[in-house]
Amino acid sequence: MVQIISGKKGKGKTKYLLDKVNASIKEAHGTIVYLDKNTKHMYELNNKVRLIDVSQFPISNYSAFLGFLCGIISQDHDLEEVYLDSFLKLACLEGSDIEKAIDDLTAVGDKFGVTFVLSVSEDNENLPANAQAKSILAL
Repeated sequence: MVQIISGKKGKGKTKYLLDKVNASIKEAHGTIVYLDKNTKHMYELNNKVRLIDVSQFPISNYSAFLGFLCGIISQDHDLEEVYLDSFLKLACLEGSDIEKAIDDLTAVGDKFGVTFVLSVSEDNENLPANAQAKSILAL
């Protein structure tokens, strides 16, 4: 499953994402991973959430990012949720069409039972239809 939090930069997507992950870990039976472009929010996350600073890895395009995500999933059979802050930046998709990426994440999530929660720095009405359908909050 894919859930999307959308809105322009500075609208509060990260705060909502952090609140959501910290609430979710209290109910989780498996593990939760939070992907970010740095470690700035490390102390705002519950210590049971695994923070991964994606900038530390050599990811230069969307295919590499998808492989990176699949690697995380393959190493943790108890993985329930993956939170992706600044999804467009992490996935190397800034200024690109994200329709295929949403379809890919949906397929991977369905196959392995993982929920992806994305923050996307774009107004909801500017997202492709498949992304708009997965929107849980538009700021």
